[in-house]
Amino acid sequence: MSQNRILLIEDEPAIADTLQFALQREGFSVNWHALAKSGEAALAAEGADLLLLDVGLPDDSGFEVLKRLRRHNETLPVLLLTARAEEFDRILGLELGADDYVVKPFSPREVAARVKAILKRSRPANPDTHTSISNENKWFQQDTLGKRISYAGQPLTLTPSEYRLLSTLLAHPGRVYSRAQLLDALGEAAEDSFERTIDSHIKSLRAKLRAITPDTDPIATHRGFGYALEMTKF
Repeated sequence: MSQNRILLIEDEPAIADTLQFALQREGFSVNWHALAKSGEAALAAEGADLLLLDVGLPDDSGFEVLKRLRRHNETLPVLLLTARAEEFDRILGLELGADDYVVKPFSPREVAARVKAILKRSRPANPDTHTSISNENKWFQQDTLGKRISYAGQPLTLTPSEYRLLSTLLAHPGRVYSRAQLLDALGEAAEDSFERTIDSHIKSLRAKLRAITPDTDPIATHRGFGYALEMTKF
């Protein structure tokens, strides 16, 4: 079985060396570039199974790199590395199509764990065990084989993580899912730092739904419990 190829774009050599060591210990092949320009060229020429992307690069913003990538590649998993802890920056990265993020300073082991979780949930499902279905309510239509969901007649542009979260909520409208249960749907361990990622993904999902129906939010927050899809709001 071939190694998963990680393209790392990070301008700080000390951080890059630490991440390379941690990822290689987990069996990954790591190709490191310090600049956005050379990293994008390597991605175009050689490809990768996952992009580990620093937001604060000296020659360009990681957000701009992500925007350019998503114009022609919607499926490559992307994990952002950022020194910015503000909620706006975290949400922006997810809205642009990142699968997850970690805030510096971080544990290399945590990064490796997140990389493994993202790759696990990005693997295509076995088509023999799934059938294409259409959700029966009039607001959401889901194609499980094509991994597509439409809302109010308009297709949603979702990251793999967002698709899995919304698909989980759609499976049982009205059921309240805890953050730990939603993490399980993403194939991640229920750790506090990971649970905060669920909140960010939900906010990104809500923004995409509100862009279609500004006055309606079908995802309800149940404080102290979790989230549910509530079709009674329509």
